[in-house]
Amino acid sequence: MEPILIVDDEEPITALLCRTLTAAGYRCEGVTDSRLAADRIEQNRYELVLLDIMMPEVDGYDLLRFLRPTGTPVIFLTAKAALEDRVQGLRQGADDYIVKPFAPAELLARVEAVLRRTGRGMAVLRAWDVTVDTARQQVARKGQPVELTPKEYELLLLLLRNRGRALYRDYILETVWGLDAELDTTRTVDTHIRRLRRKLGWDEEIETVWRVGYCLRPESPKEVHP
Repeated sequence: MEPILIVDDEEPITALLCRTLTAAGYRCEGVTDSRLAADRIEQNRYELVLLDIMMPEVDGYDLLRFLRPTGTPVIFLTAKAALEDRVQGLRQGADDYIVKPFAPAELLARVEAVLRRTGRGMAVLRAWDVTVDTARQQVARKGQPVELTPKEYELLLLLLRNRGRALYRDYILETVWGLDAELDTTRTVDTHIRRLRRKLGWDEEIETVWRVGYCLRPESPKEVHP
C-alpha cells in the first residue's frame, strides 16, 4: 500500500494527522508547503491525499486541479465549514470534505470509506481464524459470519491495525468513540473488549496490559496463515 500524503500549512495539524493515521496502520508523509507537495506528487505515488484549502501561494483548489490527472483520491480537510464551501469542494472534484475540528474516529472512517470506494487500501485483514473484509464490512470466524455492532467493528479494526502494540484505554476511547469519549468512562472499552473476546474466541489473543489497556498479540510463525 502506498503512503497517504498530508498537505496542511499548520505543522501541528500535519503531525497530529500523521500520528493518527500511523497508529491506525497507514503509512503517511506530511508537508506544510503546497509547492513541495506538488513536487512530491510528481515524483511519487500516493494512496490518498488529505488536503487543506487555505494555504499560501498555491491553495488547495489549485493543487486539486494538479492532482486530478493522477487519479489519486483527495479529501479536503479544512476549517471552511459553510455549505457553499462544501459544495464547491465536492464539485471541484474532491472525494470527500471534512471540516475542522474533527474526531479521529470520523477521519479514519472517512479515509477508509474513500479507499474502499476507489478500490484502494487494505481490503481484507486476517488474524488466526478471523477475517475482516473491510470493503463489505463483514467479519467471519472459521468461514462463519460474526455479527458485530458498529463500535465492536471499529474496535476490532483498531486492534488489527496495531497488532503487538499496547493501546491505552483513553486512546481507544478517543479513536473509536471520538467526541463521545468525553461522556464515557474506560469501562466502555472493557465492556466492548469482553464482547469481542467472546464473539471471536479471543480470550488469550486480546491481552490485558496492566495500567495501560489492551494489546492484540502478534501471531507466532507457526500460527501464521497464508
